[in-house]
Amino acid sequence: MSSTHAIAGDRSDPHGHGQIGLFGLAVGATGVVFGDIGTSPLYTIKEAFSPHYGLLPTHDTVLGILSLVFWALMLVVTLKYVTVITRADNEGEGGIMALMALAQRTLRKGSRPAYAVGILGIFGASLFFGDSVITPAISVLSAVEGLEVTAPQLHRWVVPIALVVLLALFATQRYGTAKVGRVFGPVTCVWFLALAAIGILNITHSPEVLKALNPLWAVRFFVDHGWHAIFILGAVVLAVTGGEALYADMGHFGKKPIRYAWYFFVLPSLMLNYLGQGALVLEDPSAVKNPFYIGVPEWARYPMIALATAATVIASQAVITGTFSVARQAMQLGYLPRMTIKHTSSQTIGQIYIPAINWVLMAAVTALILAFGSSTRLATAYGVTVSGTMLIDTLLLALVAGATWLRARAWVLPLCVGFALIDLAFLVANGIKFFDGAWVPVALAIAVFTTLRTWRRGRQLLHEEVQKEGLRLDTFLPGLMLAPPVRVPGTAVFLTTDQGVVPHALLHNLKHNKVLHERNVFLTVVTLAVPYAHRRLKIEEIGDGFHRVIVRFGFMETPDVPLALMRSVDEGGICFDPMDTTFFSSRETVVASRHRGMPIWRDKLFAIMHRNAAPASNFFRIPGNRLVELGTQVEI
Repeated sequence: MSSTHAIAGDRSDPHGHGQIGLFGLAVGATGVVFGDIGTSPLYTIKEAFSPHYGLLPTHDTVLGILSLVFWALMLVVTLKYVTVITRADNEGEGGIMALMALAQRTLRKGSRPAYAVGILGIFGASLFFGDSVITPAISVLSAVEGLEVTAPQLHRWVVPIALVVLLALFATQRYGTAKVGRVFGPVTCVWFLALAAIGILNITHSPEVLKALNPLWAVRFFVDHGWHAIFILGAVVLAVTGGEALYADMGHFGKKPIRYAWYFFVLPSLMLNYLGQGALVLEDPSAVKNPFYIGVPEWARYPMIALATAATVIASQAVITGTFSVARQAMQLGYLPRMTIKHTSSQTIGQIYIPAINWVLMAAVTALILAFGSSTRLATAYGVTVSGTMLIDTLLLALVAGATWLRARAWVLPLCVGFALIDLAFLVANGIKFFDGAWVPVALAIAVFTTLRTWRRGRQLLHEEVQKEGLRLDTFLPGLMLAPPVRVPGTAVFLTTDQGVVPHALLHNLKHNKVLHERNVFLTVVTLAVPYAHRRLKIEEIGDGFHRVIVRFGFMETPDVPLALMRSVDEGGICFDPMDTTFFSSRETVVASRHRGMPIWRDKLFAIMHRNAAPASNFFRIPGNRLVELGTQVEI
C-alpha cells in the first residue's frame, strides 16, 4: 500500500520586497532596472553624427534624429515594454527565459511548435549574453572619454582607466552587491537629475529643439534621406538598449514601481538631456564630436565624469547580475552544466555569484575594449543583439497574448505587428554594420547558443543510453527482496533522473559493498517551468524500506535538497537525519562516438562540459562529506 505526502514550497515572499514601500521600490528600480538605458545619452547622439552615417548637423537633420529617438523611446520602451510586455509575467517574473517558459505552456508538450519556441527563447537568451559583453565595455569607455573633452592630452589614458574600472568591478563580484546595491538607487537618481538639469540648461539656449517632439520631423527625415534613412536606426537603437533589462528585472521590484519610475522620472530626464544635446548642436554644430560632455558647464565636467563613471559601473553591475541570473535559469532548465553558485547575501536569494561566468565575461569585455579602443567603434558592434532580442520578445509576446489574453488580444496582437515591424527595421539597420564589427556579438551569441543546445541534446542522449542499460525498478526490487542483502542502519538517498529505472549508484553499491541501508530513497529533482514551486515535495512509499521522492524547484530557485528533505517531516513524511543520511549518485564518464547522436565535435564538446560540471554536492547543496559518487562509462 502506497502513501503520498506533499508539503508546500517555501515562498512566502520570493521576491524579497518585504515592507519596502512603493517609493523605495521605485528608487531601487531606478538604480538597477534603468542603469543600462540611463547611460545611453553618453553616446547615442554622438554616434548618430559619426562619420559612419555621413550626416551633417543641420537644423532639419538634428530635429529629425531627436524625433526618432523620442518616438523610439515612446513606442519601444514606454508602450511595448513598460505598458504591454510587463503584463506577460510568469508568476511575477520576467525576462526572455520566463517568457519562453510561459509561451511553451500554451503549446502541447513535446510538439514541434513547443520545440520551435524553445529554440527561439534559447537563441534570445544567447543574444542577451552577447549584449552583456558589449554593454559594460561601451558604457564605461564612453564615460571615461569625457577626459578627452576636459584634457585632450589624457587621450592615451582612456582605455587603461576604463580597463582598471572594469577589472575592479569583476574582481569584486565575489563579495556580492548587497552593500554597494544600497547606493545604486540614490546614485542613479542623482545621475538622472543631473541629466535633466543639463538638458534644461541647454534647451534654454535653443528652445526650437522642442519641435522635435512632433513625429512629423521623424517622417520628414525619412522623406529627405530616402531609403538610406533606415541606416540611422542603427544609432537610434542605442537609445532603447535596456528595454529587455527592465522586463528581466521585473520580479525584483514589481510592475508598478518600474512603471512609475519610468513614466514620471526616467523618461522625462532622458528626453530633457537628448533635447538639450540637440539644442547644443543647433547652436554650435562642432559640438557633435561629444555633445554630452560639451553641454556640461566647464566647472562641472570633472564631477560629471566621476558621476558618469559611477552610473556606468552601476549599469554594468546590473548587466553582470542579470547574466548570473539568466545562467542560473539556464542551468535549472537543463541548458547549461552545473556550475558553482555562491550566495553573496543571507537575506536576498537573488544575489548570487557564478565564478565561471564572471571570469569569462571579464575576459570577453577586456578583449573587446582592447580590440575596439573607443565607444564610437564599439557602437558599430552594438545593436544587433539588442534588436534581435527585442524581436524575439515580440514574437513570444504575440504567442502568449493570442493563447491566453482573451480580452486584451484584440488590441495587443495588432500592436505586436507594429512592434515586429519596428524591431525588424532596427535589426536591418544594425545588420548593415555586420562587417564593421556587428559580427562580434553575433558570433558570441552563436557560440553560446551552440553550447546551450549541445548540453541539452547531450543530456538527452546520455539519459537514453543510461535508460537502455537500466533495470526496471518494479521487477528488480521484488527479486532483490527474495534474498535480501545485509541491512545497515541509516538512510541512503540515490539521485536518479528516471523514476522507473534502478539507479546505477544502487547497483554499484550492492556490487561492491554488498549491503542495503535500512531506508532507501530514490530521489528525483524536477525543475518546473514556473519561477517558484508551490508544492515542494512528494513522497511515495514503495515497501520494504524503499521510498520514491520527487523534489520540485522553480527555475528561479536555487536547489537545496537536504533542506527540502528535512522539512518533509513537518507534513508526516520521512524523518531525514542529516548525520544519518548518505547521498549516492553516479557520475558518468562520457565517450564520444562517430556513429551515434551528434556530430563528433559536439560529442567532444559535451564530454568536456560534462567532465567539468560542478559536482552534485555543490549544485544541490549536499554536504560533501555525506555524498558518495560512483562512476560509470557511457558512449554517446
